[in-house]
Amino acid sequence: MTKTPDITIIGGGVIGLLTAREFFHAGAAVTVIDKNLFGQEASWAGGGILLPLYPWRQADAITRLTLQSMTLYPVLAAQLIAETHLDPEWIPCGLLITKNPDITLAQNWCKTNHIEFQCAGGDFFNNLDTIPDNPLWLPGIAQARNPRLVKSLKQDLINKGVTLIEHCELTDITLAQNRITSIRTTIGQLPVNQVIISAGAWTGQLFQRLFPGITANAPKIAPVKGQMLLFDAGPETLRTIVLDGERYLIPRRDGKILAGSTVEMDAFNKTTTAEARAQLTEFALKLLPALKKAPLIHHWAGLRPGTENGIPYIDKHPEILNLSINAGHFRNGLVMGPASAQLMADLILNRPTAIAPEPYKLSRPS
Repeated sequence: MTKTPDITIIGGGVIGLLTAREFFHAGAAVTVIDKNLFGQEASWAGGGILLPLYPWRQADAITRLTLQSMTLYPVLAAQLIAETHLDPEWIPCGLLITKNPDITLAQNWCKTNHIEFQCAGGDFFNNLDTIPDNPLWLPGIAQARNPRLVKSLKQDLINKGVTLIEHCELTDITLAQNRITSIRTTIGQLPVNQVIISAGAWTGQLFQRLFPGITANAPKIAPVKGQMLLFDAGPETLRTIVLDGERYLIPRRDGKILAGSTVEMDAFNKTTTAEARAQLTEFALKLLPALKKAPLIHHWAGLRPGTENGIPYIDKHPEILNLSINAGHFRNGLVMGPASAQLMADLILNRPTAIAPEPYKLSRPS
């Protein structure tokens, strides 16, 4: 007889994997299912800057999850390297923000939240072609290499004995007395105790299909497409992340440089476009002329889980007693992931929460 897991997580992106890891460390038996391969959607497609773009322009709820995750990432990265021998490439390479017309707001945010900053002098721009406007240098900001973070998280969970099931799509649920008693999937029926939906951009659509009669506390999540490029540059071509206007360059440890990204409302369409390719290429070659010698080797698109103001839902459903949601992180799944997983576990296990849970409720005003 198959043992019923304590926690069943729907969605194997970085949020689902981090949540599974959090529950394992709390002593729970965990199963994670995904309709495709783990971590191949937004978790793979993003850039991996571990700070929201212009965080002082974001909601405070995003800041709370960001700051808590920043304290968790160094230990997480060290543990993953030690336990899996797969490096997620958490690198505190620093972030240069070239244009800050709201410099006072930016500096006050950094001071309030104890983020080290300094004005960026001319040396930062020796190899860049841009017109600085109150440029800021944030030396403590890190990045993670999305695909390698996902790979190391997956291996870590395998090592720990967590049940991971890929190519397993949730098709229906059995509901009795406001509880999910089992789920039906493309590989058969599975018994459940607690269910967490962490299906990224597909969370809202999935919820509507499974619970068509529940609208008051449904997660309002829609896909937002982002396109990115990858240049095969040499090591030391660029040493730090550069945010210039609404776009950025991210240097990986091996020298490859990402250029991103677009923000497009295009339903569930992940098709890349020649227009975005041209715009991102023009931006990258203009900002960093050294890239003119670097081949453009990859162009891709991913779907971010968009919500009102980019604030995720991290909450136990008030009507379905064993259902929770951890989704809707928009551009900041990696940024807020460790703290989101911690908060989800705190809520379900009735532990004291490290951050106040109210801003992430399903019942919050839209």
